[in-house]
Amino acid sequence: MSVNLNGKKAVVIGGSSGIGHATVVALLEAGCEVRATGVSDAEIRACRDDATLAPASFEVLDVRDSAAVSAFFAEHDSLDILVNSAGIGRGAAEFEEEGFLQTLEINLNGTMRCCYAARDLLARNQGCIVNLGSVMSFFGSPTAPAYAVSKGGVAQLTRSLAIAWGKDGVRVNAVAPGWTDTPMTRGIQENAAERNARVLARTPLGRWAKPEEIAACILFLVSPAASFVTGTVLAADGGYMANGV
Repeated sequence: MSVNLNGKKAVVIGGSSGIGHATVVALLEAGCEVRATGVSDAEIRACRDDATLAPASFEVLDVRDSAAVSAFFAEHDSLDILVNSAGIGRGAAEFEEEGFLQTLEINLNGTMRCCYAARDLLARNQGCIVNLGSVMSFFGSPTAPAYAVSKGGVAQLTRSLAIAWGKDGVRVNAVAPGWTDTPMTRGIQENAAERNARVLARTPLGRWAKPEEIAACILFLVSPAASFVTGTVLAADGGYMANGV
């Protein structure tokens, strides 16, 4: 599907790696003006050295910092698209209070802060938001309880804001990726053979997703083709959730 977003302005939170990085590329190819964020100076430098990202601007933003988030969006005079892709998973550390709360603070509260800070800008242009959920928005996790809780919360935040802001013409959707090949998950593929085998066995397409495939779903949701789609959590999981085994 060819998407034309010429003249549109987009922000990708967490656009320096993984799905966010692929989303920045997809939006640039569609003609968007893109401003993206990352978590560290090293990530931002790497993006600035990447020729495919040259038209985009990058800067560090800590989504745990309410004042910084507000200041970031206050710099914009117009906005059409917000993609919230910042996220972490702390694994075993999530069974301790600090690790649990840190995961929620970034994955759920950070998404909330960015949505709230961008709301007025998006309402002026009848813009849209795409949040990053997960198949764990629907399942519990025996290894990452805070990640599952945070992504379940993102799904409910998405639905709630879609209802609240629909009257202003702001669409709010989410993509729920299945197991996707990103820096955050590569350790499972490379160092956890048994777990990787379970993932592949349950996924009918028999492989991990590429970040570009998730970015394509995001691109659809921000495009005119999805103009009557809001409050949806779109699973892009290779059939993982359809498999009851």
